[in-house]
Amino acid sequence: MSNKIYLDYQATTPVDEKILKKMIPYFSEYFGNPHSNNHEFGRSANNAVDEARANVANLINAETNEIIFTSGATESNNFAIKSIAKDYFEKECQIITAKTEHKCVLESCHELEKEGFQVTYLDVDEDGIIKLSELENLLKEKKALVSIMHANNEIGVLQPIKEIGELCKKYNSIFHSDIAQSIGTQKIDVVEMNIDACSISAHKIYGPKGIGSLYISNNIKNTLRPLMSGGGQEMNLRSGTLSPALCVGLGEACKDISQNREKYTKHFEEIKSALLSDLDSSKLDYVINGNIKQRIPNNLNISIKGKVAEQMFNFMPHIALSSGSACTSGTIERSHVLSAMKLDDSRIDGSFRISAGRSTTKDEIKELIKCMGKILIN
Repeated sequence: MSNKIYLDYQATTPVDEKILKKMIPYFSEYFGNPHSNNHEFGRSANNAVDEARANVANLINAETNEIIFTSGATESNNFAIKSIAKDYFEKECQIITAKTEHKCVLESCHELEKEGFQVTYLDVDEDGIIKLSELENLLKEKKALVSIMHANNEIGVLQPIKEIGELCKKYNSIFHSDIAQSIGTQKIDVVEMNIDACSISAHKIYGPKGIGSLYISNNIKNTLRPLMSGGGQEMNLRSGTLSPALCVGLGEACKDISQNREKYTKHFEEIKSALLSDLDSSKLDYVINGNIKQRIPNNLNISIKGKVAEQMFNFMPHIALSSGSACTSGTIERSHVLSAMKLDDSRIDGSFRISAGRSTTKDEIKELIKCMGKILIN
């Protein structure tokens, strides 16, 4: 394993050892059902869940009763979009999203279209960013549920969510954002940014898989109905027994970010600088996809001119990279994100994502560029 290099941290991250250490007791020692408050076993588990909820809330400046635990951002996005559209607005709204959103957002919107909702898919410019003027023109016509992710999962570009939130507030609309890819490096304040709902996945931020959260503002939460029926857990919005261990994992991951975000971000910036320097020093004919400045620091999506990324990967199997989002890489289809940016097919075929992690080294970056050079330069 020592010669293997992992550069696909936007797909998933390993569980941080200190976070795993906090989780382990809740698999065996404190195994009680957190919803059984009539004995100490349940109360201990429930206390851990409450602390985890507070850690998530503190990270984004939310109230603890505005945080709902889910299985991850896909569930959170589905719940937010479908429930807000159906219950808060009761079809008396339009839905606005972007063509570059995660598949779970786009598919949720497609389902709502079939039910009679009006959905608009915003174009993006060549940098992958929406035009605020186009959004405002739509909001002037009719109140809306707007769902725009903060950082794109393929190209890492940051959308102007503070400005989007301001427009939504101005036009009496609701703003939901998938912040799963940005929360590890970007400060999110749901109050300051006028965010009504946002989604997080633990496994993107060195927590465990199978747990995430949905923030829903108290201003709209009480109007929503659950997608699943059951025992009424999670403030009667998401039935099912919570896993204290997983909740602790997410809570500790959020707490760690609150304490160390600047340190992690500085590391990512240094790695990105080294990557760009090594690319420029090489003879590789590459182009960067997405705005180079307005993006998360741990992402670089590039295209090698005249080459097919998947073919390149076959010659360096010890290096983990992604030619598209992990959720769709099993299918043979061009990136809908890069297609929405109107890039030509050759550039899309030659594109791949390099996503660094907290343990990524400059030597690993040099090895990547060295291998690419051997394969691609004749």
